[in-house]
Amino acid sequence: MDDAIAQHAADSHDLIRVHGARENNLKNVSVEIPKRRLTVFTGVSGSGKSSLVFDTIAAESQRLINETYSAFVQGFMPTLARPDVDVLDGLTTAIIVDQQRMGADPRSTVGTATDAHAMLRILFSRLGTPHIGSAKAFSFNVASISGAGAVTVERGGKTVKERREFSITGGMCPRCEGRGTVTDIDLAQLYDEDKSLSEGALTIPGYKPGGWNHRLYTESGFFDPEKPIRTFTRQQLDDFLYREPTRMKIAGINMTYEGLVPRIQKSMLAKDREAMQPHIREFVDRAVTFTTCPDCDGTRLSEAARSSKIKGISIADACAMQISDLAEWVRGLDEPSVAPLLTALGETLDSFVEIGLGYLSLDRPAGTLSGGEAQRTKMIRHLGSSLTDVTYVFDEPTTGLHPHDIRRMNDLLLRLRDKGNTVLVVEHKPEVIAIADHVVDLGPGAGTAGGTVCFEGGVAGLRASGTLTGRHLDDRAALKKTVRKPTGALEIRGATAHNLQGVDVDVPLGVLVVVTGVAGSGKSSLVHGSIPAGAGVVSVDQAPIRGSRRSNPATYTGLLDPIRKAFAKANGVKPALFSANSEGACPACNGAGVVYTDLAMMAGVATTCEECEGRRFDSSVLEYRLGGRDISEVLAMPVAEAEEFFGGGEARTPAAHRILRNMADVGLGYLTLGQPLTTLSGGERQRLKLATHMADKGGIYVLDEPTTGLHLADVEQLLGLLDRLVDAGKSVIVIEHHQAVMAHADWIIDLGPGAGHDGGRIVFEGTPADLVAARSTVTGEHLAEYVGA
Repeated sequence: MDDAIAQHAADSHDLIRVHGARENNLKNVSVEIPKRRLTVFTGVSGSGKSSLVFDTIAAESQRLINETYSAFVQGFMPTLARPDVDVLDGLTTAIIVDQQRMGADPRSTVGTATDAHAMLRILFSRLGTPHIGSAKAFSFNVASISGAGAVTVERGGKTVKERREFSITGGMCPRCEGRGTVTDIDLAQLYDEDKSLSEGALTIPGYKPGGWNHRLYTESGFFDPEKPIRTFTRQQLDDFLYREPTRMKIAGINMTYEGLVPRIQKSMLAKDREAMQPHIREFVDRAVTFTTCPDCDGTRLSEAARSSKIKGISIADACAMQISDLAEWVRGLDEPSVAPLLTALGETLDSFVEIGLGYLSLDRPAGTLSGGEAQRTKMIRHLGSSLTDVTYVFDEPTTGLHPHDIRRMNDLLLRLRDKGNTVLVVEHKPEVIAIADHVVDLGPGAGTAGGTVCFEGGVAGLRASGTLTGRHLDDRAALKKTVRKPTGALEIRGATAHNLQGVDVDVPLGVLVVVTGVAGSGKSSLVHGSIPAGAGVVSVDQAPIRGSRRSNPATYTGLLDPIRKAFAKANGVKPALFSANSEGACPACNGAGVVYTDLAMMAGVATTCEECEGRRFDSSVLEYRLGGRDISEVLAMPVAEAEEFFGGGEARTPAAHRILRNMADVGLGYLTLGQPLTTLSGGERQRLKLATHMADKGGIYVLDEPTTGLHLADVEQLLGLLDRLVDAGKSVIVIEHHQAVMAHADWIIDLGPGAGHDGGRIVFEGTPADLVAARSTVTGEHLAEYVGA
């Protein structure tokens, strides 16, 4: 019997077919992706990889799954629009493991972000002695409350009054409310006690004389605004600083008066520090000191929760253990009554160890994890899953991984594939591209110059294809012949942050220093946590850029200010007219360029505004010109063109030109000035951040894995940029795993030898050539292999 006839119809769907994809910068892309294979998507940063994988394939799969739920359930789920694509065939359920940082909520820890903490709480509520209550009694997010009173119940047509009592036993430490730290406010930073309120004693941003915040205090009647604060009586000072909220009339308007300290705590301290405006963040850093809570010693838990123990270990001790040790401890518990729970908890903890995160502890705040660690934490849920025929989508899973750890990550990806799953990976590292069954290379350039498929096929074909990725796949940076001489040293003495074991090191200045070591060896703790304050350090970390769809590179870098001023000066009008978020906004769409229609549980529809045709400005504003262009045409320019435009001639604006040159230097010449930040890829955002910091006055630059999201071809450009910074007299310290950057360094500081409590020591410091010659560390061996020594 012929094979073709024998094949069952259900087995003929072995491809995911994408036809005519146009999301973001994709230009009618059509690809066929084999199922149950490992496909790697390559291409320069900004070429459209994420648009194809995440915004098209994964987004449509998620949308179709959401549509299987009832309208009631869909109302609670994020609404997704159908991607701009003609045909999507053969999709399977997609599980997305992206690099979004875990929420930096102060209550979120590694334990609460995975299911490990929930299982531990149940374990302690069943086995802990003394028994103190349900699993809630061990949660630092549940406060203890109790109450009693009459309730009215309607039953059988009658209204009945009943007395009810209730109490909830929670595990939250009452003093720090489960945060582990208490804040102390330095009153000297809030006001100048020698002045009176009328003389402007308050030094808090936003409390200027005449403003409502200020009038609330001067017109409250609790104290004399003409008297210096120093002369207040104890009662007056208490009213001024700590009074409970009180309703009163001020200037004929009903207002709530509240003491200064609780008011600042609510308005400023309750916010995430990173989301604050710079001047408010600076004030908070000055005025607020965070100290470990003295009642719970930073464990976040109440005394009762800490008193209940299993074999002498409390839940606080268990969460503070390194996960690899905790897994051993759980295996040692032999209690048939909770056997299924112990098995599940053991498997979760073993997954942490297997994926290379055994060095974390469950009480580690989730906001302190690096992008790579956060992504691997999310993978833990899927490792033990017995689902097959699922599409797993990974976004650069090797971010933050040492070459030594990349091998383990490759094994995991292959294991997921061998269980019968389709694995799609967006990746730049040649070690991962090498294990692919199928490669889709996008390009040829970035932004508008990208968005087409340059190559599809096997890895051998990619090498021979002559595409940018194929040409650079075997690139190897050579060790430098000569290294620069340091001009001084930054001394770090007795560093003990996180897992550092009393490290003493002199970081040379005036050269390119690379700090390396396996994931979890203490690199960030050394560089971010131990550099002495006041050393003039400009730090560019991996925290994501926050920005709404109204933010764009021009607003984020501060470029829009000089441009608005130049337009205003040339036309004799005020600068606010040239902001789409202010007076110049198109009245129909409020400067958004599109009109959003909310359709409840269906995806909302965004239609281009008919008034301004998506230009975002009022028509009268577009009549003002600078150098023959109106403001919307300037915002539509790519950085490279704008740099030329503001560099000379009638539109010459040195302040704007300087920022544009920095953006071009970091390789963002193809971005348009008005492109919403929400459409930028991760690598682009980090480089945008670097461009804004290049003008900072500090002499020491600290970069955290700047090669994240960079194509092999772009790494060369980055190395050129780092060299230019050093040659300009700056000191550059880079935390990095990329061997090309290590080879290019003047000085390497290698931490290790392992992760967690096996790391935290300096295992090598010296030139890259010495590291390769010695081969005394894991890094040395991989670097030697890389440069072919």
